[in-house]
Amino acid sequence: MTDGDEQPPGRTTDGDEPRPTVDASADKASAADTSVTDVSASADRTADASADKASAADTSVTDVSASADRTADASTADVSAAETSAHADRAADTSAANADADADASAANLCADADARAGDTRAEDAATPAAVHTIAPAPAPAPAPLPYPVPLAQPDPAQTRAVRKRRWPLWTALGLALGLVAGAVPGVLLREPAPDAAGRPAAADDPGTAAQRRLGERMLALLDRQATALVGADRAGFLAVAEPAARPALSRRYAALRALRVTTWRPAADGVPAEADGRPGEWRFTVTVGYCFVVPDCAPSTVELGTRWRLAGEEPRLTALEPSETDPAGVRPWQADDLAVTVGKRVVVATTQAQRRKLPGLLAQAETAARAADRYAIGGGPPDRYLVFYAAKGEWQRWYGGGRPKWTAGYAVGVGGGRHDVVLNAQIVTPAGIDDLLRHELTHAASLPDRGYADRADWWLVEGLAEYAGADGQPVHRYDGLAEVRDLLRGGWSGRLEAVAPADDASDDRVGGAYGVGYLAVRHLVDRYGEQRMLDFYRAVVHQGRTPEQAADEVFGDPWSMLHDDCVAYLRAVVG
Repeated sequence: MTDGDEQPPGRTTDGDEPRPTVDASADKASAADTSVTDVSASADRTADASADKASAADTSVTDVSASADRTADASTADVSAAETSAHADRAADTSAANADADADASAANLCADADARAGDTRAEDAATPAAVHTIAPAPAPAPAPLPYPVPLAQPDPAQTRAVRKRRWPLWTALGLALGLVAGAVPGVLLREPAPDAAGRPAAADDPGTAAQRRLGERMLALLDRQATALVGADRAGFLAVAEPAARPALSRRYAALRALRVTTWRPAADGVPAEADGRPGEWRFTVTVGYCFVVPDCAPSTVELGTRWRLAGEEPRLTALEPSETDPAGVRPWQADDLAVTVGKRVVVATTQAQRRKLPGLLAQAETAARAADRYAIGGGPPDRYLVFYAAKGEWQRWYGGGRPKWTAGYAVGVGGGRHDVVLNAQIVTPAGIDDLLRHELTHAASLPDRGYADRADWWLVEGLAEYAGADGQPVHRYDGLAEVRDLLRGGWSGRLEAVAPADDASDDRVGGAYGVGYLAVRHLVDRYGEQRMLDFYRAVVHQGRTPEQAADEVFGDPWSMLHDDCVAYLRAVVG
């Protein structure tokens, strides 16, 4: 699905060769490009990482722990059952890969040093890739998150057809992303003068505006100082602008961002601070931060943050840094949870402590999927890095606002800067289906415009391209959703491509049939005109806002009315 997915936000080669599996050699290869650091948050002590001599030569893993009384080695949690198979006719033969992944991940061990201090954290980035480094942890765990709805239990593996349909997120996710991306994320970059933290514009004739602006300038100066410390791996400097009570939560935020290898952090504000209701001397100030991970000088993604301050005389002191309720993309994973992170050549993969043993295998599979998705990049080349979050049960409901349909296996959500973060649902994805899902979602991240797309009538094309990439060049007769397409043709669909998008409460069969229709229509265009012209058609419709009628005439030189009917006739012929 796409959040970028689904907003509505994602080459294939020909042949019958089996899907690649991640075995021991793949995991070890991926380890060479992986940087893993473990970080545990402690209320009473900071952690200093030491390189385990048994660790892989080029492997480092970054783990951020949220519990004061938990050790960094939370890897004993067995979450392999959280994945769901996407194919009925393929065995999930990846246990060996997970075993090796465990071995590689566990090679990085933390040792606590009671005398470690903030200055030690600067060594984490300076050390060679062969070493395992520790980012200074928070002195105390963050408050426990509020309870979230519990997703449905994992589907019965025998229900392969339903599982397959659950692979991909539906237009709902797309529709959500559509609303988020087309109307919200860009709004962070192109909005009108922003309201202040209290939700009102900073009017020039407001008697308090001049004083508020001066206060806001002092707050931004402190946030700039904090940003410099963050990028420079200066934990003590990052915390120095805050009240002591705020430092545990800020330490956790620092650790998560350092684990993701933050390279840019630029706070800005259009509004002015506002006094907190009923709390004299306390202020709220909404800021927008441009940020980059791994790659310096990228086109920054953006996030809105709510900051809280207390005046100590004339000097503002930061008391909280929290997600903004108005950020259209929702809460980022690094705002909500401690993360374990691994970094490859094309992909950054992050998850929770309980899932961290899966990182080496996930990275190897994501790197392979990225090479396929890169071929479908439209509008300026592929992303500098794909960012993939592997979400366990609670995180799935919390990250990026949650609320996806129950059958959603993954989505891509626009975060600005031409970038889409990808989230996978650990409860639904299985080893047999994750390769297809990664190709699908990373193709969304590579092919969608920054603003997403605004016309639900284009759903078939957006999802069709991602399904085409996910199919990885397999023969049409091996596509896993042909039975659902056949059922859809027999009833429940008008036969118009622009009307095939399923509702958010659609049945599994209806969902699978809709994705299959998109795949077969795109496949027919590729077979008839070639991949490049199909991508040109996609660009004209999804990026440039042309109607299919206009785009078909310009790109194919044929009328869309004829091509539409040919696509529908093709899929009828395929499914019989």
